[in-house]
Amino acid sequence: MDNNMTFQEQCLEYHKAQNEFDTNGKTGTLLTKPCSTKEELSMAYSPGVAYPCLEIEKDTDKAYEYTNKGNLVAVISDCTAVLGLGDIGQLAGKPVMEGKGVLFKSFANVDAVDIELNTKDTEEIIKIVSSMASSFGGVNLEDIAAPRCFEIEERLKEICDVPVFHDDQHGTAVITTAGLMNVVEMSGKEIGDLKVVVIGAGAAGIACANMYKSIGVKNITMLDSKGVIHSGRDDLNKYKKRFALDTEDRTLEDAIKGADMVLGLSKADIITPEMLKSMSERNPIIFACANPNPEIKPDVAKAAREDLIIGTGRSDYPNQVNNVLGFPQIFRGALDVRATKITENMKIAASRALAALAKEEVPAHVKKANNRENMEFGYDYIIPSPFDRRILVWVSHAVAEAAIADGVARVKDFDLAAYRVELERLAKHLDGRL
Repeated sequence: MDNNMTFQEQCLEYHKAQNEFDTNGKTGTLLTKPCSTKEELSMAYSPGVAYPCLEIEKDTDKAYEYTNKGNLVAVISDCTAVLGLGDIGQLAGKPVMEGKGVLFKSFANVDAVDIELNTKDTEEIIKIVSSMASSFGGVNLEDIAAPRCFEIEERLKEICDVPVFHDDQHGTAVITTAGLMNVVEMSGKEIGDLKVVVIGAGAAGIACANMYKSIGVKNITMLDSKGVIHSGRDDLNKYKKRFALDTEDRTLEDAIKGADMVLGLSKADIITPEMLKSMSERNPIIFACANPNPEIKPDVAKAAREDLIIGTGRSDYPNQVNNVLGFPQIFRGALDVRATKITENMKIAASRALAALAKEEVPAHVKKANNRENMEFGYDYIIPSPFDRRILVWVSHAVAEAAIADGVARVKDFDLAAYRVELERLAKHLDGRL
């Protein structure tokens, strides 16, 4: 590309066809079987295609053997909560959903098809997705506004016999939980004694809080745009009500006092240095995930508290909270055991795998990709880098193992040791693309 272009111009050019044989957009169809002779054509389509059809008619699980179902995820959105852009419409959200497909393929070799729905009706979305879900190995719901996203996912998980996963909720939860696990270990604190503050009561905020509860956090204060969610409010939906506290705290300044962790999923610069000084005495942690500008910038936060550990959603700071650390690898593990759902234990297994990997020695090529000479477990490295190919091995293996333990894997007698070897081989192959 022309280096004289602005970043905006480069991005727009990137999404267009680059030559006469290219197509616009970021994804396409890759043929996995040859079709260049009369014999190959007769096997790819009529009459030979009838044989796998008849086998699947007798046993629908044969679709995993004779079609791409076992490696195919549907990325489905109504585009009502696209990144930081909001409700921008069905087609305006399509580049993001295509991008999700790029991440699936690049980081886990999972094929993905983006489907943008021209409806915001909860019942219609549930009907549409449930009617097509069995054609895929899994469904990744994306950028659906809260609180409808909760009901849509909950009901689809009950109806569908393949994993349904709303990444906006669970991706951030898995990654920040991994970071929380490591900080608790570093500081010597007890998980049940922590005070956690969650700023933002949307899909990600509520999912994160639920996951923190599942690993033993008991004291969670949640805030929405109107302040602390407390028992005296009469404007709360059923999902927020679960976090309503009997408390005198009303503002972020009130809530943050004595906090061990703050998760920010709100807007830029709402956390002040003075607030940080009122947090717990030893190793408070902040995940300031507002994009592109976090709730407090790391340099400002570190100037206020040297012992503070901070992560953001940005790649130009340490401890990046990036969903690509989770969803491709979680689906890889779920697909490979032909899971019927993604359970809470599978998500926690992913978090534990990420937390454990952060303690391993970081390969030189990962340091180079991050432009850092020193990447050792500590304040500035509590979660792995997205460019560490070992994430695929550690997370996918852990998810597959948890799926088997939870009884949601269709594959019987799955060889986990052999699977790890396969994942290592795949990771090396994908590393050439990253």
